[in-house]
Amino acid sequence: MLEVKDLNVFYGGIHALKGITFSVREGQVVTLIGANGAGKSTTLRAISGLVKPRSGEITFMGQNLLQVPAHKIVSLGVSHVPEGRRIFANLTVLENLEMGAYTRKDKNLDEDLKRVFKRFPRLEERRRQVGGTLSGGEQQMLAIGRALMLKPKLLVMDEPSMGLAPLLVREIFSIIKEINEQGTTILLVEQNAHMALSIADYAYVLETGRIVTEGPAEELAKSESIRKAYLGH
Repeated sequence: MLEVKDLNVFYGGIHALKGITFSVREGQVVTLIGANGAGKSTTLRAISGLVKPRSGEITFMGQNLLQVPAHKIVSLGVSHVPEGRRIFANLTVLENLEMGAYTRKDKNLDEDLKRVFKRFPRLEERRRQVGGTLSGGEQQMLAIGRALMLKPKLLVMDEPSMGLAPLLVREIFSIIKEINEQGTTILLVEQNAHMALSIADYAYVLETGRIVTEGPAEELAKSESIRKAYLGH
């Protein structure tokens, strides 16, 4: 579904991504793990068209994304849950969700809203509440719900567990797994490597802009070096 080849991204003189290559198959959960500053968020931002690579290729369902502006990438079915949630703080929960479907041709949103509210009952309770007044966990649910309103083929998620209490982290991850089981392919960037590897099919480890290890998530979770470096064992 997604092919990234030899991708190089610079921020001024800083070489943030150094020729990374990876792929995501349809139906999978693929995770990118690594320390802060490894280039994980930059990778997702390049896929979504928010940063322009200096060289390399990004292909989504056979289409070259480097020629496509960010808003058109959304229309192709790539939905991005950004780091830090980035909800519209001054819009209501309902308005935030409707914004997720902004690029959809069909505007019959009732069924999709019902699905989001079934998955996140707290959002239904707060549907008229302004987004900025929600708790961190509720804002994360809103960011995921908003992305799902696109009916994405690929859901790109950046640090969904950041700043959340352990109980909420488990809840968010079980929701991510459920979204995948219902047919959405997921590319997940996550600081909590233990949780990411527990739900992913395949994983890539980034260090200072390079992929240093890859393999089935289950195998990486058992690897001694990965456990020491990322899982705190």
